[in-house]
Amino acid sequence: MSLKQLIKACEKKDVKAQEQLYHLYAGKLFSVCLKYSSNYQEAQDNLQDAFIKVFNKVEQFKHKGSFEGWIKRIAINTCLQRYRNQTLFELVNEEAIAEVQEVEIGEDELDLSDLLSLIQELPDRYRMVFNLYVLDGYSHKEIADMLTITVGTSKSNLSRARLILKENIVLLQKKSEAKSIS
Repeated sequence: MSLKQLIKACEKKDVKAQEQLYHLYAGKLFSVCLKYSSNYQEAQDNLQDAFIKVFNKVEQFKHKGSFEGWIKRIAINTCLQRYRNQTLFELVNEEAIAEVQEVEIGEDELDLSDLLSLIQELPDRYRMVFNLYVLDGYSHKEIADMLTITVGTSKSNLSRARLILKENIVLLQKKSEAKSIS
């Protein structure tokens, strides 16, 4: 069955088609949910909620653009919705934002899984903005709209996320150097 046929069957609430669609995209969407969730269990909950929304709104997909992109957007919005009503973001004065210098990392110095773990350990408000800006390419204006914060707050949270990551990368590199010396 083609993707278009699968989507049409899901519009008719065909349970077997929904199951097929779930298995086709669950892995990709789970990794998206994991980026925006505090932990594994919350990511699983967000994944299930996202698929419920996908199945309830599948008839709104206009077959223009990527279906995968459309459901990814639903998954991101599902994760972010958990945080919109919470006070996770510090409101700051835009002039108070300090730029963080780039961190030079050699290819063999930091494993991708280590970097992803460090990102996952960021406080929620910083992790959300970091993921949206750096990993998913949203602008600060788009992030501000999605999270109902100011552009300045988005920039500040990104700056602080980078600073925390920089400090944690340096610590991780020092630990790695100490292990190789002893």
